[in-house]
Amino acid sequence: SAYVVDVGPFYIASIVECLGSKALVADEMHRLTGKSYYDSIAQDTIAMAINDLITVGATPLIVQAYWAAGGSDWFADGQRSAALVDGWKRACDACGVAWGGGETPALAGIVADGRIDLAASCTGLINPKERLSVGDKLAPGDAIVMLASSGIHANGLSLARKLVERLPQGYLTPISAEPGSPSFGEALLAPTVLYSPVTEALYKAGITPRYCANITGHGWRKLLRHPAQHRYRIHTMPEVTPVLKFIQQHAHQDDREAYSTFNMGAGFTLFVKAEDAQRSVDVAQAMGVAAWVCGAIEAGPKELLIEPLGIHFGTDDLQLR
Repeated sequence: SAYVVDVGPFYIASIVECLGSKALVADEMHRLTGKSYYDSIAQDTIAMAINDLITVGATPLIVQAYWAAGGSDWFADGQRSAALVDGWKRACDACGVAWGGGETPALAGIVADGRIDLAASCTGLINPKERLSVGDKLAPGDAIVMLASSGIHANGLSLARKLVERLPQGYLTPISAEPGSPSFGEALLAPTVLYSPVTEALYKAGITPRYCANITGHGWRKLLRHPAQHRYRIHTMPEVTPVLKFIQQHAHQDDREAYSTFNMGAGFTLFVKAEDAQRSVDVAQAMGVAAWVCGAIEAGPKELLIEPLGIHFGTDDLQLR
């Protein structure tokens, strides 16, 4: 979601989002391996803002940074500060947005020493105004198209960090027995997918989503956020990423708990006309993002039915801030 203002010939949309605790994983992996993962969490931070902004039909234009460190010495570390700048610029370039500066305060006594709090604001345009997507067009018969995630993205990290205490090698525990398997820490730090190149490609193909959902906190329950009384019936499942399978196994979560917490392989959902469903998949895949026609909207009480797993979520299962 984002804040939308009508300025006459078009709408302006804006949002501010914080990365959260994923920076703590980057800090610990930096300590354990000497490698800098701050380029990855730069993309995560931008994705938190842009992936929400595009749900209302906006084309992102400008991103601004807020990097609050526990002291000026954080920025004096050339390796990690250069990685943060490089990752931020590459993510901006990937989304075709301008980096409009920002703020880099040293907040000793507010932010812990050696830590950094990352946030981004993003401003975009909805032009033409017919692209505005706030859910009023969603109707029974519309298709549910899901776009692949890269892993945990930036939600559910608090649980994942607690899990580290149970693992034999902590963050360095391989997530599978396969040769070359990434460690748990490496897998957690896979950067969040930037979905705006997909939505922009859809517009160019003449497809305007009827509604969108960025699957972040609350897992798949986020599909129920639309205020109308619709049934969301899922018949096809995206492939779950290895790190989320690993978390589910070691946290001893059943499927219902996992799908109510994590993205479980689907980071973004498009609701489109049924006749546009397969073409939407093709457009996403042409942009390098796997996609699936996963289900459809039906008339009925507000509920999510994940049929292959026998999972039901109703209105009592979703409480959003």
